[in-house]
Amino acid sequence: MSSTDFATLVRDDRVLTPMYTDEAIFEEEMDRIFKNTWVWVAHASDVPTGNTFKTSWVGREPVIVTRDKQGKIHTLLNRCRHRAASVCEKRKGKASVFVCPYHGWSYDVDGKLRKVPHISGYGEGLDTDDYGLVSLRTEEYNGMIFATFKDDIQPLVEFLGPAKKWIDLFMKQGGGYGVKTLGEHRFRFPGNWKIQLENTTDAYHFPIVHKTFLDSLDPEAENVFQVLAHGGWVEDLGNGHSVMVMIPDLIDLEDNLDAPIPQRFEELAKELAAEGLPDDQVRRVVRAVGGSGFNLNLFPNVACSMAFFRVLRPIEVDETEIMHVAIGMDGGPDAANRMRLRLHEHFQGPMGFGTPDDAEGWERVQRGARAGQDLWVMVNRGVDAPEGVAAPGHNAGDVSAETGMRAAYQMWKRMMTA
Repeated sequence: MSSTDFATLVRDDRVLTPMYTDEAIFEEEMDRIFKNTWVWVAHASDVPTGNTFKTSWVGREPVIVTRDKQGKIHTLLNRCRHRAASVCEKRKGKASVFVCPYHGWSYDVDGKLRKVPHISGYGEGLDTDDYGLVSLRTEEYNGMIFATFKDDIQPLVEFLGPAKKWIDLFMKQGGGYGVKTLGEHRFRFPGNWKIQLENTTDAYHFPIVHKTFLDSLDPEAENVFQVLAHGGWVEDLGNGHSVMVMIPDLIDLEDNLDAPIPQRFEELAKELAAEGLPDDQVRRVVRAVGGSGFNLNLFPNVACSMAFFRVLRPIEVDETEIMHVAIGMDGGPDAANRMRLRLHEHFQGPMGFGTPDDAEGWERVQRGARAGQDLWVMVNRGVDAPEGVAAPGHNAGDVSAETGMRAAYQMWKRMMTA
């Protein structure tokens, strides 16, 4: 147990540097936060049918997300109950049973212990009902699957609260079809997990860090992505969640479908029309391909970020894994999903314009944090802005405000001092 007074690390508009660098604080976070709240583990399309699975993480603990034959989703600790070997090493796939490679104990996809080789050697001392894979409480909202170690936690829908509205809006990227994951890539950066948590709700950096991305766009698209110029806002949604609206015209993708089709999507619209889609559906699909105009940050580990999922996984106090998940239309036109992937590669992909620049910024924050451990990290931009600048009646500030960061850190403080 750490002797740190966690309340002293977070003020209303700043956090103390050891939040990024202190190993003891990090270890406490893994217990007090990641084992005591809802953590995103998968999208429903990752386990589309019975006997499908995906490996994932809750904090630093490996899990398997499964769907059984009855359609129920489970989150299971990826650890054999005999001698602790992992029972699944594949990223995702289909299986009716998980078999430990060490001594052959086998488990059903719902975690029940199926068979123990040479079980007679245990005499009458092994009750198979007591040795299934450990199952975590698991709930789903609009395709987003979360798990928790805390059985008596509030229901997921209550934890999400006002964020549910924004999840629903984000999922309109299905364009009238369902939403599915199209692929993912992972990378690590030498920095604390909270540095990335801040980034997804930070529009202030966009025109500076992502200038090369803006320069790569046609004039029409470049104007759309001038995110500080369109009257957006950042809003505290409670429980550490926040939304950063960068392009208000793209909040609801089903609004204003009669607007002119952007130049960069004209060829796609022609291709979809040639395939026989009616004009209204062409416009709906094309609008969805471009993505939403906001980033939704869900505390502590996932963001619905304009057109993809960004998932963070804490490794060590100064190491974090990021997973960028491309999403598309489940059953939608192939041409639309191809363009979704090309747009993803352009910015979020490993060779894109956005991800490498972001990652360098995160790394440099961690490096700089090694200097001046008694200095404050400031998250005070917009703290004095009048309430309801762009979203009347809500705790919101200008799009460049650090409202979302303050929201996350107040949730951090609440959980670390509970």
